[in-house]
Amino acid sequence: MNRYMQRIRMRALGAVFISLWLVLNLWAEPHAIRLNSLGYYPSAAKVATVAVGDAIEYSIVNVEDGETVFHGNLTPLGAEHPELSVADFTELVTEGNYQLRVGDHASGAFRIASDVYTDAFRTVVRAMYLWRCGTAVEGEHNGEVFQHAACHLEDGYMDYVTGKHEYRYSLGGWHDAGDYNKYVSNAGITVFSMLRAWEEFQEQVETVELNLPEKGGPIPELLAEVKWELDWVLTMQEPDGRVLHKLSTLRFGPFINPEDEKEPRYFTPWGSTSTANFVGMMAMAARIYEPYDARFAERCLVAALKSYDYLVQHPDYVPANMEGFHTGPYESPDADDRLWAAAELWVTTGQASILADVESRIRADAMQFDTDFDWGNLRNLGLIAYVFAERDGRNPELVEALQQDLIAAADRIVQTAQAHPYSRPLGDRYYWGCNGTVARQLHVLQSAMRVQAKAEYEHVSLDAIHHLFGRNVHGRSYVTGLGFRPPQHPHDRRIAEDGVDAPWPGYLVGGANPTAQDWLDEIGSYRTNEIAINWNGALIYALAAVLR
Repeated sequence: MNRYMQRIRMRALGAVFISLWLVLNLWAEPHAIRLNSLGYYPSAAKVATVAVGDAIEYSIVNVEDGETVFHGNLTPLGAEHPELSVADFTELVTEGNYQLRVGDHASGAFRIASDVYTDAFRTVVRAMYLWRCGTAVEGEHNGEVFQHAACHLEDGYMDYVTGKHEYRYSLGGWHDAGDYNKYVSNAGITVFSMLRAWEEFQEQVETVELNLPEKGGPIPELLAEVKWELDWVLTMQEPDGRVLHKLSTLRFGPFINPEDEKEPRYFTPWGSTSTANFVGMMAMAARIYEPYDARFAERCLVAALKSYDYLVQHPDYVPANMEGFHTGPYESPDADDRLWAAAELWVTTGQASILADVESRIRADAMQFDTDFDWGNLRNLGLIAYVFAERDGRNPELVEALQQDLIAAADRIVQTAQAHPYSRPLGDRYYWGCNGTVARQLHVLQSAMRVQAKAEYEHVSLDAIHHLFGRNVHGRSYVTGLGFRPPQHPHDRRIAEDGVDAPWPGYLVGGANPTAQDWLDEIGSYRTNEIAINWNGALIYALAAVLR
């Protein structure tokens, strides 16, 4: 009898295992209908890419009552992509919740609504709050509570800077990525993206309630979140203006809650790249925070000028010495970082000598906008600051030349998107963190819009959002907690012991690498499924740009 019961139990367990295996593998399979699973604005283009054999028709069904509200014929993409067709339902403008169906295949539910990206923007910004270091955090999403206790309260030690085991206060900031370390150079492009979102789209952004701890205070919520990082970055400045490069453990830590990571964290020596990033961030902050916290703005300006003066007196590139460290280097030559630093500081101060520095650097090395950039190449940041500065004194011929190159760069992005089966503005370039670049291309497109308001720039800006939320080879959202079949197993140390099945919400994963098919929703796949502040910062800017 006991053996009989054991066999029954074993068979039952085997059936459960097989069922679980099937569910997991079906979840991993690419979905046949590939569209923006968040949805669309009523007046915007609405296009899905479909991989359903020889099907020729599709329909749109209202998920509330099951009624078909729209139908049409699929358009094959041609010989280069014989397996793919396109469903264009732009003419459907009635707000509601819908599903696209082709034969037996059905998409996830999506919305047509005037506020379709508001909750996504809120969630992605709140993800930065949930990344805060040095404090307890707590947030709710889809009925789940995500929280951790105050962490890394001993940041940090100066052994690798002074040779002595002495403490230096450096609490706060954001955990950088799937690890808990903190890096000045990656903070630079992240802070830029979030502060540019405020500078360019304040009217849309400030209407979204983020429900951060600072809600109702003197500083708008988005700026309060960025200030959490800036307060930490300020602790990295040396008295003479040099800026320490990073604060981290010697090696990447285990998958445990942040408050349980007790390994000592050390500063690395300064570097000219991190120092230039510091100047760019503080110069932006000095002008943006002045209406809300004049004392903080003044502190940022004083700090920026001190570090800029040090860079002027020491023009050579000095890489940070990271001997003994095996965490993220975030190190690159500093010409682009120095350009951004000078440009932001001139925009804030108007000093003629700084303008001369900016224009000299542009003529020497920065006459072209890039369509593909990240923390290792900040040239676009400096050019955007210079081209759109509301100050007199710039060389008009230089401004005109840069504006024309900006238009040319945006046009290249448009052409790439229009030629791609998923309208992906980065085309078929796939690499570590490429999803962040897709979002970051909106810096170029939206900047070009300010020079020449082409409808194509706005369309392709939305195409980038569509790609990240499901119009891609996998037919899935790339942002945790949002959209259809979002990532469940990002490379994020918090998820191992947080007691919640769902991943922490609002994080853009890095994406496919090295081909479109090579994305693994696995916690160990840091090359494709890690999260990082620079990618989220880019998505915050992108979503701010398309808010209505």
